[in-house]
Amino acid sequence: METRELTVLAGSFVGFQLLFSVASPRLSSAITPGYGRLPSTKLTEWNSRLVSTVHALIVGLFCLYILWFDDAVNANPVWGDPGLVKLNVAITCGYLLYDLVLLACNWSTMGDSFFVCHHLAALYAYGYVLTRGVLPYFANFRLISELSTPFVNQRWFFEALKYDRSHRLVVLNGVAMAVVFFLVRIAVMPSYWASVFATFGTPDFERLGLGAQVAWITSCIALDILNTVWMYKITRGCYKVITGRGGRKVKEGNEAPSSPDKKHVNNHTD
Repeated sequence: METRELTVLAGSFVGFQLLFSVASPRLSSAITPGYGRLPSTKLTEWNSRLVSTVHALIVGLFCLYILWFDDAVNANPVWGDPGLVKLNVAITCGYLLYDLVLLACNWSTMGDSFFVCHHLAALYAYGYVLTRGVLPYFANFRLISELSTPFVNQRWFFEALKYDRSHRLVVLNGVAMAVVFFLVRIAVMPSYWASVFATFGTPDFERLGLGAQVAWITSCIALDILNTVWMYKITRGCYKVITGRGGRKVKEGNEAPSSPDKKHVNNHTD
């Protein structure tokens, strides 16, 4: 890993820590008075999800820029010039490390084994991008999935603030979340795997070596399985909201009932 990528990774790790502990509490208190009335466990997750949204917007938009304008990466998906992709991946790796530390420190309230598997699989695969500069197109393509994260987090914000599930904003966000999640995580699977299979047997693929090949394919399979599971849960929740089965009236001063799927629903899903 070059000094530039290492600096970006470390800087993003520290930056996300500061955003979590300093910027998020101040910004959230200024935006909504409901933030200050949350219990301490929810304050932690609120700040975590705000950081997640910021990361998703930065990385997701950077990803689209690379996909549209980085001709070198698009021309050679296995060995194209990885400069911009490595910067984007370094930001994501810094975020993943920050989030793993946060999960470890708050495991009793935020722990999720699927979430940890997701992070470790991503770090394993992205490590090859940072250290060897391989597979830049595929690494960048994977980061498109970040564009669904803000909607997932917004759903949690609405629930934390006790918005009724039949509220127009909640319904609109739920539908948008399901649609965007499907588009950037599920609908792209055939195109992504077609590009993967097209490299099999080529000199570029053989040049990767067995280690990189296994890391690439196994991590992609694991992430797609997780994305499919999360898509099922999101679709089920969206159906309940649209049909009115998820609506509820929240009495003032009482905590909203928890959904069976609510335990720390993935707020980084890539």
